[in-house]
Amino acid sequence: MGERRHGILRYARALSGTAALALLCALGAFVVADRDGRDPAPFQRVLDRQAAALRAGDERGYLDAVDPQAPRHRGAQRQVFRNLRRLPLSGWAYEVREVAAPQRGDGSGAGAGSGTAEGSTVTVEAALRYRLADYDQVTTTATERFRFVRREGGWRIADEVSGSDSQLWEQGAMTVVRGAHSLVMGVGRDRTELRALAEAADRAVPAVAGTWPDGWSRRTVLEAPASVRQMARLLGTPAADSGTYAGIAAVTTGEAGGTSRTGGGDAPADRIVVNPQAYGLLSDEGRQVVLTHETTHVATRRQTTSATPLWLSEGIADWAGYRRSQLAPREAAPELARALAGRTADGGTAPALRALPTDADFRFGNDPAGLARAYEGGWLACRMVAEEWGAEKLLALYARAGRAHGGGRPDPDAALRSVLGVGKAQFTERWRAYATRVLEP
Repeated sequence: MGERRHGILRYARALSGTAALALLCALGAFVVADRDGRDPAPFQRVLDRQAAALRAGDERGYLDAVDPQAPRHRGAQRQVFRNLRRLPLSGWAYEVREVAAPQRGDGSGAGAGSGTAEGSTVTVEAALRYRLADYDQVTTTATERFRFVRREGGWRIADEVSGSDSQLWEQGAMTVVRGAHSLVMGVGRDRTELRALAEAADRAVPAVAGTWPDGWSRRTVLEAPASVRQMARLLGTPAADSGTYAGIAAVTTGEAGGTSRTGGGDAPADRIVVNPQAYGLLSDEGRQVVLTHETTHVATRRQTTSATPLWLSEGIADWAGYRRSQLAPREAAPELARALAGRTADGGTAPALRALPTDADFRFGNDPAGLARAYEGGWLACRMVAEEWGAEKLLALYARAGRAHGGGRPDPDAALRSVLGVGKAQFTERWRAYATRVLEP
């Protein structure tokens, strides 16, 4: 269903003077010093060697960077290495951003020379940059925070600490299935199940490409975690709040506009994260609608900005998803039909249909019936535009809405007037009349 718009990680501070040039020449990469003056070079070298070992398929070299006295972390990293080798990585590199003051082996604060003592620990934050060949049009940047420990012979990675972005390949043994237009990664999921997911994704891509042929790779990457709890981790949501996604079949992650809001160019690549429970409860047609909906978010990423109202971005995705469906409007929009009748599924009173859904109405964690009404309302608004003005006008409206105020602030009234010749108030009245007509018994 929904689209999660990530912020982009901050950029590193630059070294200055001769020391910067020396490090740049020695490492062949941009390395930063942290605010406390800790030298990042030793940690950068460890991460560079580990990344090179991964790219070369050298498991022993990869694990050489890990503390031999941390068996649990070594075991987890062995699995991570094997998971990553199943992916078509075209790049994998780290950039140290910050080095915290070292701690003595007993956990006390740093003192003179404490950073060189056996067992000293240091927390290091690094940017991980990677790309999946043939699938990603941008390089994804993620935050990794490591605890390094001083051992004989140098620094080693002892653990990953709080503040790191969660990745599917860290959640257990990963199975990878490649479709004609898709790449599916799954943990705790049967290969047959993942193959079916790839086949549905493969049907969604050409269906969406027929409407949006340009501006995207026409390929999708899907992540299928083992549980809703693990899904929440991937989406950066605390485990205690994982119930937020209980009724959400899938979420597409990525940056609105397809580029970094900080201007650096590294935006998160699109990933369709599938909820194993909710998706599994759907019919075959329902699953196809969901994946076509999510694929539409991928295809429209570059046109989708902070100025695009969610009723339009979610509505156009549902319009694409239901385009080939045989479901009647009342079947596809049951909560909105109940609202028009003044009742809810449990016999309560539903709010009257007065206005187009607001962005707040689409917030995960809202009342499920209210969330459903928001999606259904957005869908019917886009369906109405396609029927009464034409599909080309709907696409033009979407593009125009995303350009409002340079993509920074919504102005649906201006977009509606420019493309359809009606203001928001008149459009809303037509939408209410249309919904009443197509949803009546």
